[in-house]
Amino acid sequence: EVEHTKASKIRDSDGEIWHRMGDLGYFDEQGRLWFCGRKSHRVVCSSGEVMFPVRCEAIFNVDPEVARSALVGVDGRPLIVIERTPVRGSTDVELRMRLLNLAKLNFLTKEIELLLFHPSFPVDVRHNAKIHRIQLADWAKERKPQ
Repeated sequence: EVEHTKASKIRDSDGEIWHRMGDLGYFDEQGRLWFCGRKSHRVVCSSGEVMFPVRCEAIFNVDPEVARSALVGVDGRPLIVIERTPVRGSTDVELRMRLLNLAKLNFLTKEIELLLFHPSFPVDVRHNAKIHRIQLADWAKERKPQ
């Protein structure tokens, strides 16, 4: 077997083969499975904190002026990128302040101090929901967020 193929499979004690998909999640105390995002999309902060996209993005996506959000890392710092809805009641400055204040209030997003607006996320053409976070992180890095 090729090395990367071996790495994507796990044999349990009964010899059954389980396939690793690259997704991260956990079981809570009630036995429910919670999806956190793709392993390759997690953000490892310079502080050592590990942040997971789906968990963090859910905090921002509840705002009615947020079409979708994406957590990315830039130089060891977590950054949230926002794609706005067409309907706007707030300026970019007002929405930025509101969302960064929201971030401070949640233990999942408290490390996020950087926010950028993007006009239209790069996505997989087959699945509009699959955001190309690596492309988005490169885009954010070019803007040298403070």
